[in-house]
Amino acid sequence: MKARRVLTGAAIVTGGVAAALWFSTPAGAQSADAKGDTALLGQQVNLLWIVIGAVLVIFMQAGFALVETGFCRAKHAAHVVSTNFAVFGLGFVAYFLVGYAFMFGGFSYALPGFDFGYSSPVGGPLIEVGDWVFLWKGGFALGDIGKAGGGAVAGYFLYMVAFMDTTATIPTGSMAERWKWRSFVGWGLFCGAIYYPLFGAWTWGGGWLNQLGNNVGLGFGYVDFAGSGVVHAVGGAAALAGAMVLGPRIGKFNKDGSANTIPGHHVPIAMLGCFILLFGWFGFNAASTFAATDIQFALVACNTGIAAAFGAVGAMTFVMMKTGKPDP
Repeated sequence: MKARRVLTGAAIVTGGVAAALWFSTPAGAQSADAKGDTALLGQQVNLLWIVIGAVLVIFMQAGFALVETGFCRAKHAAHVVSTNFAVFGLGFVAYFLVGYAFMFGGFSYALPGFDFGYSSPVGGPLIEVGDWVFLWKGGFALGDIGKAGGGAVAGYFLYMVAFMDTTATIPTGSMAERWKWRSFVGWGLFCGAIYYPLFGAWTWGGGWLNQLGNNVGLGFGYVDFAGSGVVHAVGGAAALAGAMVLGPRIGKFNKDGSANTIPGHHVPIAMLGCFILLFGWFGFNAASTFAATDIQFALVACNTGIAAAFGAVGAMTFVMMKTGKPDP
C-alpha cells in the first residue's frame, strides 16, 4: 500500500512538471514545432509515394516482356523476352554510373507543402553557354547525395531510372526478332548513359528547353507531365529509327508489295501483359505529381483508368467493324 502511494505521488509530480513545462513554452514555439513536424511528415509521405510509383513503373517491364513475347513468333520468344529482361539491368547500371548525373546534377525540388526533401542540387552545369545549360554533372554513381537530401535523391533516382528503362524498352518491340544481341546490349548501355539523359537534362533536369520561359519569355518553357515527350517520344524516335534501318521481318511483304500476316504465338500472355502495363501506368502517371499531399494524384489516376477503358473499347469496336470479330 505504501509503495502504491509513493508511485501515485511520483506520477502526480511528473505530470505536474510536464504540464508546467508545456505551459511555460511560448505558444509560438509550440506552433513552430507542430508546423515543422507536419512539414516533415508531408515530405516523408511524398517520398514514400514516389518510391511506390517507382516500383509500379519497374513492374511494367514484365508487361512489356509479355506483350512483345506474345506477339512474336514462337521461335524468337526466348530472344525477345531476354531483351526485355536484360535491358533493365543494362540501362540501370549505365544510368546509375553516369546518366543520372548528366540529367539531374543541377536539379532540386522545392515546392512548400508538396516537396519530398530534395533540398538542393548535387552538382552543377557541365556544358553551358551563358544561361543555356546542355548537360549537368554531380551525383555520379549517386556519390555526394547526402548534401542534397540523401534518401530523397535516392528515391527520386529510383523513379527516374524506371522511366529511363521504359524508354529503353520501347525499341525492343519495334526491332523484335530482327536485331543481334550485341547490338541490343550496346543500345541498353547507350540509352541509360547518354541518349535518355541528354534530352532529359534539357527538360526535366532544368536545362535550356526547360528555361525557355525565363530566358526568352516563351511561356513556362518545356512542360511535360509524366513523360509524353521525355519518355515516349524519345523512346519512339529510337524505335522508329531502328525499324527503318532494319526493315521489316523476312516474309512480311511479297514481291508485289502486299503484306502477309505474321500472327503472334501466344495471345493470352500478350493480353496479360497489357493488364500489367495498365497496373503500372497508375504509378507512371499518378506518382508523377511527386506528392501524395497533392490530392490531384487521385484525378490523374482516375483519368488513367478512364483512358484505358475507352481505348480498349474503341480498339475492340474498330476491329469488329473491320473484321466482324474482336480479333486481338
